[in-house]
Amino acid sequence: MESIKDKIQQLQGPIFIFGASGFIGANLLDTILKYRKDCFAITHNPRSAWRLKLLNIPAENILHCDINYKKSVELIFDKHKPQTVFNLSAYGAYSKQNNTSLIYETNLVGTVNILETCAKNIKAYIHAGSSSEYGLNSETPKEDSELIPNSHYSVSKISVSYLLKFFARFHNLPCLNLRLYSIYGPWEEPDRLMPKIVEQALKNNYPPLVSPSTSRDFVYIDDCVEAFLDAANSVNADNSGQSINIGSGKKTTLQELTVISKETFGISTNPEWGNMANRAWDTADWYGNYDKANRLLNWTPKTNLETGLKKFGDWQKQVEYIQNVIPAFEAPKKLAKISPIIACYKDAQAIPYMYNRLVETFNKIGCNYEIIFVNDNSPDNTEEVLEEICKKDLNVIAIKHSRNFGSQAAFVSGMEIATGDAVVLMDGDLQDPPEMIEQFFEQWQKGYQVVYGRRIRREASLFMNFAYKSFYKIFSKMSEINIPKNAGDFSLIDKKVVEHIVDLPEKEQFLRGLRAWVGFKQTGVDYVRPERMFGVSTNNLRKNIWWAKKGIFSFSYLPLEIMSYTGFFLTIASFIAIAFQIISKIVNPDIPHGVPTIIILVLFFGGVQLLAISLIGEYLSKVVDETKSRPKFIRDKVIIKGRTIETNSELKNLIK
Repeated sequence: MESIKDKIQQLQGPIFIFGASGFIGANLLDTILKYRKDCFAITHNPRSAWRLKLLNIPAENILHCDINYKKSVELIFDKHKPQTVFNLSAYGAYSKQNNTSLIYETNLVGTVNILETCAKNIKAYIHAGSSSEYGLNSETPKEDSELIPNSHYSVSKISVSYLLKFFARFHNLPCLNLRLYSIYGPWEEPDRLMPKIVEQALKNNYPPLVSPSTSRDFVYIDDCVEAFLDAANSVNADNSGQSINIGSGKKTTLQELTVISKETFGISTNPEWGNMANRAWDTADWYGNYDKANRLLNWTPKTNLETGLKKFGDWQKQVEYIQNVIPAFEAPKKLAKISPIIACYKDAQAIPYMYNRLVETFNKIGCNYEIIFVNDNSPDNTEEVLEEICKKDLNVIAIKHSRNFGSQAAFVSGMEIATGDAVVLMDGDLQDPPEMIEQFFEQWQKGYQVVYGRRIRREASLFMNFAYKSFYKIFSKMSEINIPKNAGDFSLIDKKVVEHIVDLPEKEQFLRGLRAWVGFKQTGVDYVRPERMFGVSTNNLRKNIWWAKKGIFSFSYLPLEIMSYTGFFLTIASFIAIAFQIISKIVNPDIPHGVPTIIILVLFFGGVQLLAISLIGEYLSKVVDETKSRPKFIRDKVIIKGRTIETNSELKNLIK
């Protein structure tokens, strides 16, 4: 008889296990890694996979993939070229998994994406099917028995069984579908029946139970793992595409289960029945027939229920189940997701460096990321550079505007699409150091909802340093709200604050002012702003003056107030001058008329009037822009998760 080690070493490698963060997948992965290192866990969110963490699976054996996006699957296949694929990814098997769309996306669409990629050239594809495929026909059915689905999960799993037949016949894919019965053992979800039975048995008690006549077909996890290994080593042209039951073939009622538990663990209490409700799809009898598995795979269950319960109990005591496993399951560490939004204009050379430094920063912080590059219709090859990065990393989104709308519009465009718990606004020229995000993140974790970068110094000329500092001082004094000095757009903004900023109706936006205007808890982090890594700044004196005007006229009415005071004081001065002239004429009639004085006064008052009109014009122009109700920007296309979205209707749906 072959050992587990022999069966594992016979597998064609490399080996992929989709759904490796789940109960069965984690056991299969852990078993294979004991004997070979070319086995990879494929999971949607490796950082929050509690089983993989507790099992201490090496980071190099864990790969990220979202099977709902074919490009994500293709990327890891192209890189690692697996020969054996186990697909245990599934959603909907538990009553708490009730998102119907996700059931079909994961179980059906995700499987199609894997199968189409596998069809190119692999040695074995083994799918984790379910005894739920039989639905209402659940009493010892054979593989060719009628399938009567009784849930969306059942329908999705039946669909996959037909998919495998199709791929086996028309694509020559060597594949098998294992219809699993009630698998139990180490690393199963602690709120399931068997973990609860063992946990409470070790406390001399029973968990809440349904009817004593309800039956199941229990298979210990070690036997299940061996079934997957046997299937991968046995699949061939003759049996490919078939479904095979993996069960004990024994009908075990819950009444019998409690008796066996009492004998195995020495429980002195008695169970209480009917204090737990059945699931919507539960049937009274649910057990199978494994003759086909024995015939085609030479597989038979080796662990009886008494031995399996004892092994499970020993494992729970050994791994400190209550202290470690249950807390990890019930309260998995929620990893934050940060969405940096990079406004790009003539930054093609800097973008790859920006991407690499951002990824390094987020890996160091230990959080998830979604990088959004906004190409504000840059005239260089920014579009091609971003397309390549999007192909390599599906966590990168590229937005292209129809024309240059400016950095403020670019930031808002990214914020509308961002799904992170917080966004980080950055310029694409690397003058906003990505490494600063770590300090922003620390302040955000302390409860600050806005963390802005405060420029204590710029790597620029003395004149520009003086000019910028002077502007921020004047702007801060003139503004009707408290706007931090020397703080640009570079900042981390909590999702709650982002939603309020995006909802603001004004078209002409000055984000560093709006960021202060919306309020919430804010703080600053000092940094030195470096020079551009490549090229020259697109800003010039005229643009800087335009920025200053934009900020002042958006957040201050002081210019109008000054003109009001000026007009008042000049009017008083004119009355005083008139009185002075009258008195002077009476006292000394021979005083000559002053032509220069008249010219100076005309020029002075004319200049004051023109200044007043221009100030009113600036404010009036903002009113005109707002009443036009034009969009803040127009997106030409968006590349997201391997898809390119270009039509206006699709773009609108994306935002929704």
